Amino acid sequence: MQKYGGSSVADAERITSVARRVAASAPGNRLVVVVSAMGKTTDGLVGLAHQVAPSPAPREMDMLLATGEQVTIALLAMALQSLGLRARSFTGPQVGMRTDRAHTKARIRAITAERVRRALDEGEIAVVAGFQGASDEDEITTLGRGGSDLTAVALAAALKADVCEIYTDVDGVYTADPNIVPDARKLGRVAYDEMLEMASLGAKVLQSRSVEFAKKYGVMVHVRSTFKPDPGTLVTKEEQGMEEAVVTGVTHDRSQAKVSILRVPDRPGIAAQVFGAIAARNVVVDMIVQNISRDGYTDMSFTLPRGDHARAVTALEEIAATIGAQGVAHDERVAKVSIVGVGMRSHSGVASRMFATLAGEGINIQMISTSEIAVSCVIEDKYAELAVRALHEAFEVGRGANR
Repeated sequence: MQKYGGSSVADAERITSVARRVAASAPGNRLVVVVSAMGKTTDGLVGLAHQVAPSPAPREMDMLLATGEQVTIALLAMALQSLGLRARSFTGPQVGMRTDRAHTKARIRAITAERVRRALDEGEIAVVAGFQGASDEDEITTLGRGGSDLTAVALAAALKADVCEIYTDVDGVYTADPNIVPDARKLGRVAYDEMLEMASLGAKVLQSRSVEFAKKYGVMVHVRSTFKPDPGTLVTKEEQGMEEAVVTGVTHDRSQAKVSILRVPDRPGIAAQVFGAIAARNVVVDMIVQNISRDGYTDMSFTLPRGDHARAVTALEEIAATIGAQGVAHDERVAKVSIVGVGMRSHSGVASRMFATLAGEGINIQMISTSEIAVSCVIEDKYAELAVRALHEAFEVGRGANR
């Protein structure tokens, strides 16, 4: 299984280059190749949609966005055929990618992959459109940003592939964004749980849902560069020795927004009403903080993807009026910085060290969230890069032994 991202197939020349790389892998292998839309095609389509409609209907957005990958699969199949290889292109629905009905962020329910299996049995290379599927009503759906990763991992699981190679414009998973931290180093291996936390907390190498799927079905993922032959990073099950490093990586996410509903009546069932209204808009909430109750009222704050901010605020303003809350406050100038590592399970004082490091740089912490192997802080957006560099240095992440 191979997957090529948008930058890898950005133009005809790069598609031809990918075809040559696929051809080099073809002898002795049964190959399925999943591709994204070319370059910034998806962004361009989103822009077009907003030029003709202020709030495009999610169903029509899916109809529009799914066309990007369809262009790529046809061109790559043609390029492979011109090299003398047998190849056939398939859309998501054609390979039996069945999803729920949540347009623009659908979740996979089942994959038949029968047409892919037949193509492989006939000696063909199957070229599959990532990012898309069909609901039980035969409506075109898309899987959200990074959905081509999910398509590749899900197909690899369904087909019991030996490995799922994710080709992108970086050559692996780094301890931090190398564009921000010059001494960030590439990891040879990273555990599923670590990669899941890093992906969900801002690392853009892999989509978090694809890592979750890989862990659930035991798919080995190899993140590699399209433009270099070097080995990349293996995402695999946790192995002995991985806990020696306290922190494996430092991530940041600048696509966050913070929303608060103020002076909410503090009584049973209110939280369910508030977050039920958010869920009804298909908005995924991240961190949640509720203040101590005073005079029978409390404040609730949470973070969410910045793109969902407007919908969430509209829903909260409606529910605030219903439950008698004072109002809604929101801030799009926030970022989330996180430290991740399976070594946190066996080392104490990690959180306090993180907080002291941020305080030493004069960075105020607005919200805190923890898991068994991660600590995250919401801070002002303008301090995100400073925070990443300071934490990377404080935990000596760039000096650890390469796994």
